[in-house]
Amino acid sequence: MANKKIPLRQCVGCGEMKAKKELIRVIKNDEGVFLDASGRKNGRGAYICADTDCLEKARKSKGLERSLKVAIPDEVYENLEKEMSILAE
Repeated sequence: MANKKIPLRQCVGCGEMKAKKELIRVIKNDEGVFLDASGRKNGRGAYICADTDCLEKARKSKGLERSLKVAIPDEVYENLEKEMSILAE
């Protein structure tokens, strides 16, 4: 039997390639910018590790803004921090 292919995505913070399920997806569509917990919503997506260090790197380097091609409001970063604290528990 063939091994199942695992989709990889690059973190916008640290730049590492990781399995898609390990990362948090942030999307941009007509409604705005928000988190996509299901990973299936329509819109341009960017992925980030569930780690506060990666979030800080992405914030400093404006990695999310470059990937999504839009200015990221502070509330999205706050939501990401809350999501990461929930996942850490």
